[in-house]
Amino acid sequence: MDADNDMLEQEEPRGWRHGPTWLYLVMLAASLAALLVSFVLSAETLQMARQPGQALSCDVNSVLSCTAVAQSWQSEIVKFAGLSYPNAFFGIAAEAVFVTIAVIGLARMRMPRWFAACTWLGSLAALAYSYWLTSQSLFVIRALCPWCLALFFATTIQFMAVSHATVTVQRLPARARGLRRYYRLNIDLMIDVVWLLAMATLILVKDGAYLFT
Repeated sequence: MDADNDMLEQEEPRGWRHGPTWLYLVMLAASLAALLVSFVLSAETLQMARQPGQALSCDVNSVLSCTAVAQSWQSEIVKFAGLSYPNAFFGIAAEAVFVTIAVIGLARMRMPRWFAACTWLGSLAALAYSYWLTSQSLFVIRALCPWCLALFFATTIQFMAVSHATVTVQRLPARARGLRRYYRLNIDLMIDVVWLLAMATLILVKDGAYLFT
């Protein structure tokens, strides 16, 4: 039993990049950026409601167009009692929660296992929702919203930080040696950079010609 504990201790990722200060600072920065974008998108939704037919200020051309995205059904997928609710409103609520959790993490408070698990699942849900909306913009609506792209990358970085903190700070799952080795060897850094570059490349290949005209 002692040998197992010693082995687990040796496999723990060490260093500033695996500690709560850095990870929750990254999470806080990404969550604040996503929160700010959600406020902007909410304001633009209200502007469209007050002044129907008026183009938004971030419209550049037919492809780089916030108006085209905001007028699609994908921008309001939650409907209840005959009313529809813009996605940005839910973004404000969700990101405010993530900002709060990041502050709690910076205070070096050990979260209950169920809370840490729910935080990771919530971040995963936000990531999946953001990727679905971005895929709809790229391949269905065929228009891109600059603010939505910012939200896309902020949500991705947020998920990366939450996943890292869940394993190295909150130590969940308890005996996930493979995950600890993954972070201890800094493989995650390479994977994260490659993933972000791949997403940026996909967007540039798909609509790059319209982004700079």
